[in-house]
Amino acid sequence: MYSRSSEPVQFERDCAAVLVPQGDNVTLPAGSYGYITQALGGSYTVFVEGNLFRIAGQDGDAIGKEPAESLTLPDNASDDEVEALVWRQLRTCFDPEIPFNIVDLGLVYEANLSLREDGTRLVDVKMTLTAPGCGMGETLVDDVRSKLELIPTVTEAEVELVFDPPWGRHMMSEAAKLETGML
Repeated sequence: MYSRSSEPVQFERDCAAVLVPQGDNVTLPAGSYGYITQALGGSYTVFVEGNLFRIAGQDGDAIGKEPAESLTLPDNASDDEVEALVWRQLRTCFDPEIPFNIVDLGLVYEANLSLREDGTRLVDVKMTLTAPGCGMGETLVDDVRSKLELIPTVTEAEVELVFDPPWGRHMMSEAAKLETGML
């Protein structure tokens, strides 16, 4: 199992979590002990009693972590500036078992920005998974949607899981291939 850290933690309160890789929603009780195995993109993967769980960033306080800072853009931000922030946000989305963001893994096929009549923006994302049966699919989709909707002026993000073309290692960035030894 890959580990960016093995920091011990004790849950200070009951905490919503997602069982990895099944994707089941559970509650970890206050007083539970575990280890952070991955802390990337503002969420945490923790090892507790023989299982991996994903803790959302907004619940980081349950394990003594501070929430992420709010995103900002100039009031007159151009579409290019918003699109750059969209791609930066996508790079904060990680599979809880893989230490690479979904962009470097090649999971994001497209991200299109459109301006609405009221001046707000819609982001339409098409993405895939490394395996179609991955139990974390909906969790990743929700993570992408919620992180994109944190961007000022983005009022809606539509995220669609697609499996054509099927994902392959050739879609990974050179850095991800090098890091995983797949180059």
